[in-house]
Order: sequence, then C-alpha cells, then structure tokens
Amino acid sequence: MLKIKRLYGFMLQSFLPLFMMTFFICLFIVLMQFLWRYIDDLVGKGLSIDVIAELFFYAALTMVPMALPLAILLASLMTFGNLGERFELTAMKASGVSLFKTMRPLMVLMIFVAIGAFFFQNNVLPVAQAKMWTLLYSMRQKSPEVEIPEGSFYDQIPGVNLYVEHKDAEKGMLYDMMLYDVSKGFDNVRIILADSGKLNFTEDKTHLFLQLYSGEQFEQLHNQGAMSSRSKGKFVPYRRESFDEKQIRVAFDANFSRMDESTMQNQYVGKNISQLRETIDSVNLKVDSIGATYAKDIKEAPYFGLTYYQKRYENHQLVDAPQKEIILEDTLNLDTLMMAKGNSYARTYLVQALNKARRHRQDYEFKSLSMSDQRKSIRRHDIEMQKKFTLSFACIIFFFIGAPLGAIIKKGGIGTPLVISVILFIVYYIIDNSGYKMAREGRVEVWAGMWLSSGVLLPLGVFFTYKAVHDSALFNLDAYRNFFRRMVGASGIRHYELKEVVMDDVDNAVAVVMTEQLISDCKEFLLKNKKRPSYFDYWLKGINREEIAILSESLESLINYLSNSTSQLVVNKISQFPFIRNFWMCQPSTNQWLSLMGIMLFPIGLPVYLVGMKCRTWLLRDINAVLKVAIQTNELIEK
Repeated sequence: MLKIKRLYGFMLQSFLPLFMMTFFICLFIVLMQFLWRYIDDLVGKGLSIDVIAELFFYAALTMVPMALPLAILLASLMTFGNLGERFELTAMKASGVSLFKTMRPLMVLMIFVAIGAFFFQNNVLPVAQAKMWTLLYSMRQKSPEVEIPEGSFYDQIPGVNLYVEHKDAEKGMLYDMMLYDVSKGFDNVRIILADSGKLNFTEDKTHLFLQLYSGEQFEQLHNQGAMSSRSKGKFVPYRRESFDEKQIRVAFDANFSRMDESTMQNQYVGKNISQLRETIDSVNLKVDSIGATYAKDIKEAPYFGLTYYQKRYENHQLVDAPQKEIILEDTLNLDTLMMAKGNSYARTYLVQALNKARRHRQDYEFKSLSMSDQRKSIRRHDIEMQKKFTLSFACIIFFFIGAPLGAIIKKGGIGTPLVISVILFIVYYIIDNSGYKMAREGRVEVWAGMWLSSGVLLPLGVFFTYKAVHDSALFNLDAYRNFFRRMVGASGIRHYELKEVVMDDVDNAVAVVMTEQLISDCKEFLLKNKKRPSYFDYWLKGINREEIAILSESLESLINYLSNSTSQLVVNKISQFPFIRNFWMCQPSTNQWLSLMGIMLFPIGLPVYLVGMKCRTWLLRDINAVLKVAIQTNELIEK
C-alpha cells in the first residue's frame, strides 16, 4: 500500500484547496470577459436557458487554457506565502528540510497537471471549440425578438420599417401605426397607415401576422407596366386603398436552428494533433505542387517569339523537346531595332511591352495572393498545434515562479499574491499575444512566436527558484544599490559604531604592526602598477588578481580587529576605509592561449582593454584612499 509522507500530505492539503478555489475564480472572471464580448449576440434573441447554459459550458471549457496558468501562479504564491508568514517554512529549513524537498509533492502534481493539460488541449478542447463556435454563429443568425418600441421606427423585421405611437401591453394593441414595406425594392415601396393593430406569430413561428384596423395604403405601380411611361417622362401611377380591416403576413423566422458542426470541425480550432499534422502536410504538398507549376510556367514562357519547346522527331516519333540554345553571331543592338521604323513604332513597342509587363505583374500578384492564403492556413494550423504544448509548459513555469516568490515575500492571504499574480500574468499575456500575432502574420517562425512567452518567463522562474533556495534577499534594495554602485565604479560605504561591550580588547602594538604592514603592501602594490600597461601587457599579464585579493583580505582583517577599539576616533576612522574591489577586467585571463587569442582579436579586444584600464583607475584610486586612511589610523593608534 502506497503511504504518503506526512510532509507531502501536508503540502498537498495546503495547495489543493487553494488551487481549486483560484481556478474556479479565474475561470469565472475570464468567462465574464467572454460574456461582455459577445453580449450583443445573445441579448434580445429569445434564447432558451438550456441553449445559453450549453454555450457557457463550452465557453468555460475553451477558457481553461487561460485560467489554468493564472490559477497555478496565484495558488502557489498563496500557499508558500502562508507557510512563510506562519514561519512554517523556517521550521522546515531548521529541521533540515530544503525548499526543493518541500516543493517535491507539488512538483509531481504539476507534472500530472501538465500531462492532463496536454490531453485536454488535444482531445477535449477541439470538440468544445467546435461546439461553442457553432452555437455562437447559430445564435448570431437567429432573428431577434420582436419588441416594438414607442415613438420610434423598428427595423428588425426584414423588409419592413414599423412605427408605433403608443401601445397597450395588457390588450396587446398597437395604436397610430405607420408601416413602410420595402420588401419588393425601394421603387415599389408600400406605405400603410392604421389607427390600431395587433402583431402575432404563426404557429410554426416562421411568419409575422399583422391585423390592422381603420387605415389607408399607398403603393407605387412600377411593377405593373409603368416603366415605359416613366421612360417617356410621364408620372408613375400609384394606388390608394382605404380599409376597415387588413391582414398582412411577413416572413420572419423566429426559430433557433443549429448550424452543422462539421463546418467547424474542419477548421483548425476543431482538430487534434494528428489531424493538424495531416492538414499541414497536405497543404504543404499543395503549395509545393502549385509553386512547381508556376516555376514551370515561368521557365517555359516564350521570349522574343521563341517557344521553349519545338517539334522534333525522335525514334520516328514527333515529340516536344526543349529548344536548343540559340547563339547570335553578332551583337544585337536593341536601339537600332527600336528606331528602325521611326519614333511612332518605337512608342508602340514600348506601350505594348509596358502593357504586357503589367499583365504579367497582375497575373503573378494574383498567384501570390492564392499562395499566401495557403501559407496562412498552414500557419494557423501550426499555431494551433503549438498551443497543445505551450499550455503544459506554462503551467510548470508559473509554478516555479509562484512557489519560490511566495517563499521569498512571505505574505499570505489573497491581497499581495493577487497583485503580483495579476502583474505577472498581464506581462505573460502581452508577450504571448504579441508572439501569436507575429506568428499569425508570418513575421517570425511559428515556433518562435508561440514559445516567446515561455522563453521570456523561464529565466525568471530559474532566477526566483535560485534566490529562494539560497535564501537570497530578493527585495533587498541595499544589495541592488551596492551592485549598481560597483557597476558604475562607486565604492561601497562602511558604517561602524562604538561597541558597548568588547570581548577582545585591541592591543595597540599589534594594531600598529598590522597597520604598518597594510601601508607597506599598498605602497608596494602602487609602485608595482605605477606604469600603465600596454595592450599586449594587459592581455599577457594584467594586474595580478591574487595580489588584489591578498591586499583586500589584509584590509578586512585590520578593520575587523580595530572595530573592537574603545576609541571613538579610531572607530570613526575605520569607517572611512573604502572597499578594494577585485575587478575581473583587471586580469581577463591567466591562460596564455586565451591571452594570445585576445591579442589577435584586436578589434574585439580593444574595447575590453579600454574597460580594463577604467577598472584599473578605480582600483588604484581605492588603494590610494586605503593608504591615506591607513596612515591616519596609524597616527591615531600611536598617540
């Protein structure tokens, strides 16, 4: 029987409820976004509850790829933030349990989630997308409910504009009606005025039935042989009719009819990986064959009246064989041919050539458009196939961003994790959408565009994981400030205060010896590196970094020893010692072969040499400052 360790069970119990809660919250949010986007296609159509619920169910399935990574990021942030806020992570680390071991059960869970996401993308999502888009297009084609407003024209009935001054909702009566019937065209418009009327559907809901009372009808008679009169400039006759009661039937299908799902299943959104690969291969084969046909047409096109093929007898049979190469005995002067029959013929030749070039250009532009449609279809299918894998990888990346980041910030609840999750997900969404658009338009390769967001966020996940495992201060502004100060050549600042309790007293004689030794080492180093090295000396020797490290160690030993001094002047003085920075650029290489390579790559090695000289200037400036402060410190100790 498989027995789960207590720690693993605790981590799963902490993560799974939060993951389920955040997943359904994120799914609800993106589903509301879908509703706001397509609300105009749903409102006023008289759709039944079961049809709308079916649409929302399939829409929720299609929104899983967007909600799942955000839910993993938010749940992992909240889980490890809660553990850090309650000092449970600290207790685990104190017991010898590393962060990786704490994350191990959730890492295994994320692997299963990624595998499930892949099969969901490949098997479930195509079916859900095909059904959702079929339902949505069917709803768009459904006629809206007839809701006649008061005091304005209603134009949702095909071919009819209806005006009603006011209506009685209890009796279902419409008063002061005006109807414009343009179903036969604007030249045969029919206008009906009525005092009142009723509006009903036929039993099959395919027609509207208008019962009008006490009105008049005006109709033009173009369709009754009046066109000849109009052509002679005469007036067009019309007919006026008065009625006490009149019935009108208008075609208006109010039923909801579903489209055939096979149309959507043949699109890229309704295919799995095998079907996508099959379509890509077939379209690629089609593009190659069309391209070969176009190339053959260009190759075999006649030039200067000479055809590519000529009739020839081979083996007693008449066959089409490629034309033999024609070699001119003398150079052909085109200017002489153009002007042989005068300027008028020359202009005719140019106009004919220009027209022929334009025809060829239009022909090949049309061919290129047909080829571009095929290539666009290939890209869309390839994009859909790449999506089957990017979701699984995004789930793993977001876990390795959220879990270490939660362990670092140590903030539980839903406030701080929600803000961080939304910011990171917006960055991910912008990058992913930009890559998708570039891949769709063919600006970059499909794989590069679809994996762009993963490639950007993967280093971020590695960085956060490294910082969390090594207990690094990710949000320590002083550390970043000191890093950038060193980058621009500014030295760090020391700060020492007089200790209230001193365990080891400072022996002035020992302090003087250590100070004098530091002064001697600094003078020797400055004397040795007084001369600016040439380009060759820099690459072959440079400034010995081992000597720099020894000098820095000597300085730190003196400062640590004098920090126990009971003299306020001495403690203030050691705070003035700068840091000795051991720049890598001071000695780029200790390997002779690499140094020779740097010398030979002169254009590339010159910027390195210039940066190295700048680092040398900073180093000598720091050592001069150390020498000056060491002399002053020695004088204070001797007094």
